[in-house]
Amino acid sequence: MVVPKSPDRTLSQSSHLGTHGSQHYGSVQSVSQLSGSHCGSHGSLSPVSDGLEGESQDCSESDPLLSDELLNVSRFSRSMRAKDAQVSSGPTESVCSMVLQILVPFVLAGLGTVSAGMLLDVVQSWDVFQEISEILILVPAILGMKGNLEMTMASRLSTAVNARKTDSTKERWMLIGGNLALKQLQATVLGLLASLMVTLLGWMADGQMPFSHIVLLCSTSVSTTFLASLLQGIVVVGVIFGSKRMGINPDNVATPIAASFGDLITLSLLACFSQWFYSFMEFYPYVLYLVDLLYLCLIPVWMVISSKHPASHILLRSGWEPIITAMVISSIGGLILDKTVSDPNLIGIVVYAPVINGVGGNLVSVQASRISTHLHLNYSPGELPVGSRSCFNPFQTFFGSGAHHRSAQVLLLLVLPGQLIFVHIIHVIKGGLTLPSLLFTVLFLSASLTQVFLLLIVADCLVHCLWRRGKDPDSYSIPYLTALGDLLGTALLSLAFLLLWCIGNS
Repeated sequence: MVVPKSPDRTLSQSSHLGTHGSQHYGSVQSVSQLSGSHCGSHGSLSPVSDGLEGESQDCSESDPLLSDELLNVSRFSRSMRAKDAQVSSGPTESVCSMVLQILVPFVLAGLGTVSAGMLLDVVQSWDVFQEISEILILVPAILGMKGNLEMTMASRLSTAVNARKTDSTKERWMLIGGNLALKQLQATVLGLLASLMVTLLGWMADGQMPFSHIVLLCSTSVSTTFLASLLQGIVVVGVIFGSKRMGINPDNVATPIAASFGDLITLSLLACFSQWFYSFMEFYPYVLYLVDLLYLCLIPVWMVISSKHPASHILLRSGWEPIITAMVISSIGGLILDKTVSDPNLIGIVVYAPVINGVGGNLVSVQASRISTHLHLNYSPGELPVGSRSCFNPFQTFFGSGAHHRSAQVLLLLVLPGQLIFVHIIHVIKGGLTLPSLLFTVLFLSASLTQVFLLLIVADCLVHCLWRRGKDPDSYSIPYLTALGDLLGTALLSLAFLLLWCIGNS
């Protein structure tokens, strides 16, 4: 967590205050020590004697004995704080620059979700998917979890880079190593939890679950999350530091690129690992046990590495709540999707669900990352900017006087052209020779626009609420927002398909 530079500390290192213009105080003496000095007459400051060292001396601005020098210190402190806030706010971005930086990774992310949907349509006919149908239940759980881990790490590193906390080579490598190790630990543990959740759901649905299937689900889940997390983590680190070197704001590109081909890579690994382990399950079952044991033995290693950096050490203890809660919220969206797909009249929804959910999650992650960076650079934890103390007026997110209403407008305006492109690509890949019907296009765009509109409002409120409570929005907000995006996107899309069916539009 980045804490703004204290004006008192700046003052203590740079000011030399004199008594009658001749007595000087060392640069290591802080303002708090000066305020603890006796306020003398004639505008002078007399040091605290050795015998009274450590005793509290009340000397406030309302005290009639306050010296002129200390009043000047207070004014200088406030001016330095205002100056630091202006410097730390960073360079302003033009609308054109912001759109260009967000547009390319946004389109790549959408193409990634479209590709993942097409891949899932192909691999669902493989032997392992036919024999162990619970793997299909594992897909949304792992995809949602991987997206949360990637984007939260991307948001944390973007904030650190923008706050110039990585200028030191040693600090940079400690930050990278701590975050990568923490992500590997989270991926391993959540992979195990996801396989256990799928096992429970499969047992409740079928009334039985062979032990060999449980072991395969566990090995597939942990192997997929571990390797996908490692590969995408390295890519995210390279994107963040490369974009900063090129003069691009990492907050605009890191989170969409983290999710761009994450779904495609994760789904590819899931299919390959499951088919590979399925070939070993009958004749070499001990291979699956050894794989699970290997990942369990690596957990202490990741804990030791991640504890080396203070920021990742804190998340090692407190960073589990948002990602586990997000998994529960996403499962509710998965339940809605499962009930909708089971209806033969609404089966086409499965193709469009990843697109609407992916676009909503990517756009709101950009906004959350930008707001979090702004708070880290300009305010202390618990301190909020004027006008952000309540959420009673949701339209202030887009039309207020804050620092991020312009980016919210840009992100909302990207929904319509982006979704038109993705819907047309899906229609072409499926073999359609004509454009989708006008009614379907209008309902789909309305659902996506409503989803992103609500998500941006919630992001503005949630990030500021987390900051007020002293929690790091980089680690807490994105899992909640992406999970809520899955829930809203699936529910609104299901409603759109239901309206199409009621009207008679196929």
